[in-house]
Amino acid sequence: MSSATHPRGLALLNNAQLNKGTAFTQEERRLYGLEGLLPTQVESLERQVERIHRHLDAKGSNLERYIYLSGLRDQNETLFYRVLMSNPARFVPIVYAPTLAAVCQQFSHIYRRPRGMYISLDMRGRIRDVLGNWPVRDVRFLCVTTGGRILGLGDIGVNGMGIPIGKLDLYTACGAVPPATLLPVQLDIGTTNTALRADPLYLGLRREPPPTAELDEFVDEFVQAVQDVFPAACLHFEDWKGTDAIRYLEKYRTQVLCYNDDIQGTAAVTLAGLISALKIKNEPLSRQRFLFLGAGSSGLGTADMLVSALMQEGLSEPAAVERITLMDVNGLLETSRKDLSPQQARYARDMPTTDNLLEVVKAVRPSVLIGVSTAGGAFTRAVVEAMAHINERPILFPLSLPQSNAECTAEQAYEWSKGKALFAAGLQFPEVTLHGHVFYPGQANNFYIFPSLGLAVYATRPRLMTDDVVIESARALAGQVGLTARERGKLYPPQDDILEVSVTSAARIAEYIFDHGMATVERPADIRAWIESLTYVPHYEG
Repeated sequence: MSSATHPRGLALLNNAQLNKGTAFTQEERRLYGLEGLLPTQVESLERQVERIHRHLDAKGSNLERYIYLSGLRDQNETLFYRVLMSNPARFVPIVYAPTLAAVCQQFSHIYRRPRGMYISLDMRGRIRDVLGNWPVRDVRFLCVTTGGRILGLGDIGVNGMGIPIGKLDLYTACGAVPPATLLPVQLDIGTTNTALRADPLYLGLRREPPPTAELDEFVDEFVQAVQDVFPAACLHFEDWKGTDAIRYLEKYRTQVLCYNDDIQGTAAVTLAGLISALKIKNEPLSRQRFLFLGAGSSGLGTADMLVSALMQEGLSEPAAVERITLMDVNGLLETSRKDLSPQQARYARDMPTTDNLLEVVKAVRPSVLIGVSTAGGAFTRAVVEAMAHINERPILFPLSLPQSNAECTAEQAYEWSKGKALFAAGLQFPEVTLHGHVFYPGQANNFYIFPSLGLAVYATRPRLMTDDVVIESARALAGQVGLTARERGKLYPPQDDILEVSVTSAARIAEYIFDHGMATVERPADIRAWIESLTYVPHYEG
């Protein structure tokens, strides 16, 4: 861009993509009319990062830090991502879970400036034209939610927009996907939340969501419009109501490049933790028995992916399904129930009716207990002790968020199992010391998966996203947990190295995509070096 067409003065300082703030050189200040608009001192990007860290240290809560960082993103995008990438282990909990739960609850109240796009039911018949208002055409990832099922908070309508924004921030912070290619989208279909509809500051439609047939028409118009306006984009479905999430993934996964993180991402990060745990136990996946508390989209998605992974290990589909048992809010999924969806009926067991988790544990004798129920405390002492009695090393994954919804804590799991449990949760619990021994709880968090998948898809541009590709992402992640880490009971790589982890996983995923003829770009000689060359590095131009 020539100096004649380059933004100048305050217009440049208000351009988040081009703004350098105090890092503009004296020559740039003269050239772009910035003299007198900035303090005298010219600072490096590193010095600016230091100042941001000090500002954040002075904040009283992570919600305040989130609001501050959101303002920083609106002012200086390069500095924002440099800060996030300077210490992902610190900043992921601020811009993502668990802070996002509080952010979404208050989204309409803390709203500052527009980010992403809001597509409402009122735009039916002209969604393609509305999407055309976005200034970037080379969109590669479009994270879209209806806000129908956010972090255990239920339907919060447009307040759910915090999730696509946060997810895409991590595509860049943890996966180095260029931020200019990312677009968060909120489909405003109304909300069942009467309190929100009565809130004078609520920013969404004040109506109930439409009937299924009407919603399907709206979503179909949106999906087709995305293909027209952003033909290279991968649709990342996020936090839809469970039945909608399953239905739309099944409908579109063979038609367009799409992915559902609640279903496939949760499944992949769970599978990765299981692979690591089973290396510790020195047992194959095919010998395990799995019990899920929770049979919504996350539970079913993980169960389905486990079936695929078990079949990769040689089991027939019926034999793989037989190793998986699920319970939901109404109890065991068993053959006499008339309220099961077709996806749930696949796992119905020929067993007596019960809603007692302990009874099912004793009857099924699982080696793996997975919680995706949002039923806080459901893994009681009796349940954990029963798992420890049945198994020398029981695998316990209470994955529900936020912490109040976790089926048990790390401390409870280790104490009640007498230190035998192999444990991972949806959030990061602190280390636990028991009888002089230190235990390291794992965090089965999707940020280990979707940024690396995103980077691989950004590079290879496949036409579709298959479950086999997602399973490969799980194996790539588990492959980065070394022997020493496993000996300490760790199931996932360190979060401090999340960018390196993502690049390594992306290279393996990309190789898989090339090996199976799914890529639409030419295969490079050195996939790892090629992936690294495509990554976003936050630095100032010029």
